[in-house]
Amino acid sequence: MKIKGFTITFNAPVVLSIVAVSFIATLLNYITFGKAGEFLFMTYHSSLLSPMTWIRAFTHIFGHADWAHLVGNMSYLLLLGPMLEEKYSSTTLAAVAAITAFATSLVNYIFFPSTALCGASGVVFAFILLSSFTSFKEGEIPLTFILVAVFFIGQQIIEGITVRDNISNMAHIVGGVIGGFLGYGMNIKR
Repeated sequence: MKIKGFTITFNAPVVLSIVAVSFIATLLNYITFGKAGEFLFMTYHSSLLSPMTWIRAFTHIFGHADWAHLVGNMSYLLLLGPMLEEKYSSTTLAAVAAITAFATSLVNYIFFPSTALCGASGVVFAFILLSSFTSFKEGEIPLTFILVAVFFIGQQIIEGITVRDNISNMAHIVGGVIGGFLGYGMNIKR
């Protein structure tokens, strides 16, 4: 699309797709009074024989509790995602999001059977830790990675222990760990 000599580009297809699907999922959740979210965009302890259990293990990242939850997560994805998608490729970033979605769902299913989980917070934290590896060099560990890990993951551990709210610190921690390991692993091979 051109506007006064400028072209608007679809520069980060995976990130923009996550944002679009998340917006639609949140809108559907409001329209259906939470039924759409419960059926498709929230993971919880349900029968492993149900195909929906496995689908929700991935789709829960699109559901959000409310508009503020959506805007918070999408802001981080839109800030970090395009840079990561350019560095690692759309396919790789989609794989990072899928791995994080499944891992947070699995940990939630095993360790928090009475808690439902929705939102892209785990993916956001994976992207935060992954972004600290953008200037990685062989044989080095970026100080930014260490500081990001200490501040972001440390804060989640402390809040997980001391604060009782509806925020899944577990998803943040799992996402951060995945982003750190994948960031290191993807860059060590280059």
